Amino acid sequence: MDLLNTLVDKGLRRELPTREEALAVLATSDDELLDVVAAAGKVRRQWFGRRVKLNYLVNLKSGLCPEDCSYCSQRLGSKAEILKYTWLKPDEASKAAAAGVAGGAKRVCLVASGRGPTDRDVDRVSKTIEAIKGRHEDVEVCACLGLLSEGQADRLRSAGADAYNHNLNTSEATYGDITTTHTYADRVDTVRQAQAAGLSACSGLIAGMGESDADLVDVVFSLRDLDPDSVPVNFLIPMEGTPLAKEWHLTPQRCLRILAMVRFVCPDAEVRLAGGREVHLRSLQPLALHLVNSIFLGDYLTSEGQAGQTDLDMIADAGFEVEGSDTTTLPEHRVPSPDGGCGGHGGGCAPCGDSPGTSDDTPAEAASVTPPRSGAGAPQASAARTDLVAVRRRGAGTDVAPNA
Repeated sequence: MDLLNTLVDKGLRRELPTREEALAVLATSDDELLDVVAAAGKVRRQWFGRRVKLNYLVNLKSGLCPEDCSYCSQRLGSKAEILKYTWLKPDEASKAAAAGVAGGAKRVCLVASGRGPTDRDVDRVSKTIEAIKGRHEDVEVCACLGLLSEGQADRLRSAGADAYNHNLNTSEATYGDITTTHTYADRVDTVRQAQAAGLSACSGLIAGMGESDADLVDVVFSLRDLDPDSVPVNFLIPMEGTPLAKEWHLTPQRCLRILAMVRFVCPDAEVRLAGGREVHLRSLQPLALHLVNSIFLGDYLTSEGQAGQTDLDMIADAGFEVEGSDTTTLPEHRVPSPDGGCGGHGGGCAPCGDSPGTSDDTPAEAASVTPPRSGAGAPQASAARTDLVAVRRRGAGTDVAPNA
């Protein structure tokens, strides 16, 4: 296909595809799917070889969030029967993180539900970071604590955090349909605060919420403009007890097309296959490794993933290798230089070729949020698959051994 040849050529040069080209990837047929995967795989291998980075989630505080994000089982008014607990102590969090590191995880992601951290919360997380780094000096630590206030990113950086995650999730046009308690602009501001503090920015999306193809392209192009180092791609896990429990729009084939589109738009970024991969990709998960260079090991925040050993076997069987702690994930041109710019093109981190460019429940009536629109390009929902979703009952916040 001329389209794929063009996209490979652009990806190898780190040039941004056009919106029409990105939309065309999503519109390819199932007969063309393996060609799409092969083309995007060339771009993935150019910048990341056959390495797969492993990440491990530790849910520091689960449930009881005052925000109303429709996709989230920890949201206000959620009826999902998830684990609910307050802050883990630093030693508890460090012990949970150790299980992931033992399984091969290079990065530990510390997540806490809520709108954003108080200064006291930042102190808690700082102590947790110090505990983890004290036990595992080489491990990367990413914090995901919600919206940041002025100075908090600097404090996390000083405590030893390497990265900060805050996803855009969906397009700006769709954002108000899934969340009303904060804005899309709030999320963009937090990503920029993290970058300004010298933290590696991690920001991605959630697919499968009823968005159109145009919405998917919009959010990925917005992410490209923000230029995070890592882009997690989540596929909605429709949890019972949330407003989007019946939003089963995705097929394994569509998930692969979405991942390919993200790789073409963000060719040299760490593209991470995140929540929902087991639920929606199912037996096609190994094909996704040709598109992404990073996955989560084991369980997620409130839902279970496949066994950690199964992840490791899948990586080996597909002909890939786990990235070691002595390997730099990002290509050389994206690694910060001493002057604060990117290694390959000085100040500013826009890729070459670009033009400059969840605490307490709140009243139940606030929990009613209109699901995202089903515009042109959005697949129709299929029957719910409750058999594919399991609530996490092990690991952080429990006395049961973690899945890693």
